[in-house]
Amino acid sequence: MIEKMKFLSITGPKEDIDRVIDTYLSKYEIHLENALSELKTVKNLRPYIETNPYRDAYQKAAELAKLLPALEPSRREISVQQAADMVEEIDRQVQDFTKDEQELLSKQNSLQESLDRILPFVGLNYDLSAILHFKYIKFRFGRISHEYYRKFQDYVYDTIDTVLYKCREDQDYVWLVYFAPETISHQIDAIYASMHFERFFLPDEYKGTPTDAIHSLQEDIDAIQSDLDRLRSQRAQMLSERKEDLSAALHRLETYSENFNVRKLAACTKKDVNTFYILCGWMSSRDAAAFQKEIADDKQTFFFAEDDHNNILSKPPTKLKNPKLFRPFEMFIGMYGLPAYNEIDPTVLIGIVYSFLFGFMFGDVGQGLCLLLGGLFLFRKKKLNLGAIISCCGFFSTIFGFLFGSIFGFEHIIDPVWLRPMEHMTSLPFIGKLNTVFITAVSLGMGIILMTMVLNIINSVRSHDTEKIWFDTNGAAGLAFYASLVLTIALYMTGRPLPATLLLIILFVIPLGLMFFKEPLTHLAEKKAHTNHGGKGMFVVQGFFELFEVLLSYFSNTLSFVRVGAFAISHAAMMEVVLMLSGAEAGNPNWVVVVLGNLFVCGMEGLIVGIQVLRLEYYELFSRFYRGTGREFKPYGKKN
Repeated sequence: MIEKMKFLSITGPKEDIDRVIDTYLSKYEIHLENALSELKTVKNLRPYIETNPYRDAYQKAAELAKLLPALEPSRREISVQQAADMVEEIDRQVQDFTKDEQELLSKQNSLQESLDRILPFVGLNYDLSAILHFKYIKFRFGRISHEYYRKFQDYVYDTIDTVLYKCREDQDYVWLVYFAPETISHQIDAIYASMHFERFFLPDEYKGTPTDAIHSLQEDIDAIQSDLDRLRSQRAQMLSERKEDLSAALHRLETYSENFNVRKLAACTKKDVNTFYILCGWMSSRDAAAFQKEIADDKQTFFFAEDDHNNILSKPPTKLKNPKLFRPFEMFIGMYGLPAYNEIDPTVLIGIVYSFLFGFMFGDVGQGLCLLLGGLFLFRKKKLNLGAIISCCGFFSTIFGFLFGSIFGFEHIIDPVWLRPMEHMTSLPFIGKLNTVFITAVSLGMGIILMTMVLNIINSVRSHDTEKIWFDTNGAAGLAFYASLVLTIALYMTGRPLPATLLLIILFVIPLGLMFFKEPLTHLAEKKAHTNHGGKGMFVVQGFFELFEVLLSYFSNTLSFVRVGAFAISHAAMMEVVLMLSGAEAGNPNWVVVVLGNLFVCGMEGLIVGIQVLRLEYYELFSRFYRGTGREFKPYGKKN
């Protein structure tokens, strides 16, 4: 069912809006509308424009919350000013830690860069400070690829005045130091450059050999890391001690920051003194009554409820309220489209029909219980609506399993309460023997189609659609035609052809005539002039083909329910094949084959049947009476 809605206008002093939102609107579900759009006829209104003063504090609190691994929400009541002061104080303490941390990190990075520069030359067993202070000998640290290093050694090295010391080599390069007299250093540098020598500059900051420098640098880096760990531990301890304060402040600032966005939908009166805000929105009648009662003693907040929806520009949103058993089926409604506010909510209908048809098509006690318990487990553990739907379907599958006398495919364990789908036949006039489940399935389909026509008439009355009430395929004319068709078939099948023939002549012709002339009749009923753009000939041709399509759709839609019986028979046939493969006919079944076969049939056929039933719901039921043009009820606040 759809909850009754009331349109509210809430007003009060402009500076009081935060209190009203936090005190009242956070308790009750209200779908807010743009007040300026709703109150177009009201003069001297302007948008509520103001800068959010809580945004920066909230963002700062959110950043601080990220520093804690698991910040549990707190409901401790504090004022928004207290929250902002707490966040500012905690942030100042964190900034002090962060400043010290950045200084240490800067030192550590500088030392790490020095370490990375000297590491390739670890093989040089000579005091670096002595090398870096040579006056008459030039030195160069760098690397050269293996290919050019070999060429240099073979063809160049013995012909020039240089000393080369290989420090280290990796997969691609040889790291080395070469020395040359200062007077010819430019020539030597040019020769090395021609060999693709890449120079590395070492600053004058190392003491001892590269190995000594590396050890010293590593010790300094480890010492700084210890200081960093201690500093971070102190910061974490501080945050842990202020955890409750930060959580309470974050919750309060988040609430006020979100509340501030309500101003985008509010309007203000154009007055410099005593300016008032106006909020408009939809609330359920029950919540509206509770809200009105709560603000009765609030002298700064005023409330007005509009009961006549015709005086309101926006359409009421749809808020579904169904029994717990049927709420999971709202998922199917949402997939198709929510009902309009004045439309019938088909949730209960789809829940009953879907589960019933599924059970008819998948009747087995054992597999039904598996679906029932499996779906219940999924719903309880994972809160999956689909699990609850499967559980309902499993319940009806179990019932039809008893009616069909089938348990895990075995049909000799229990006697059928009704019949066995593959065996029971019924004799019909003009047709002969026909499987009973097919007759039952088509009969069910006829009843469902008649029911949907009645629902369509109710929906059309609510929307004041004259054509759909009286002359539509699923209106009163269609209902009279199809009901007379069903009654005529029933009379012929029961051996009463004379009243059936009279009914055929009287009740068939009149409804078809109404559907044929639905457009001019609709204009006549609504007292509007009818304009025939294509002439009488075109009107007759168009009406003829439309009527032919209507008759064809009645026939095809009715036969569509044959699949319900077909799946009931195919399920029994598939389980018969499983038992045959397991050797059950010989009296000694292979239980592994029985179990695997049941799992396969339960999974595959259960999925196919579920899809086919949903197809019947959407195309054979919903297409006749349901429009699904509603808009979702999106509340600003949730009930505590």
